[in-house]
Amino acid sequence: MAKKTVASLQKKGAKAFTKAVKMVKNETTGSYSFKSEIVPKDKVNDFLAKK
Repeated sequence: MAKKTVASLQKKGAKAFTKAVKMVKNETTGSYSFKSEIVPKDKVNDFLAKK
């Protein structure tokens, strides 16, 4: 899966995008999981700020 993401980020015009990974806590069990998404560089703070 990581290879596919890296390959898609190396295409033309992909320098404006970045992969953001956020740790999310499950309210019921208290465990953590990771949510990753490819977003434009100017939207990274919005992705990390939303719950």
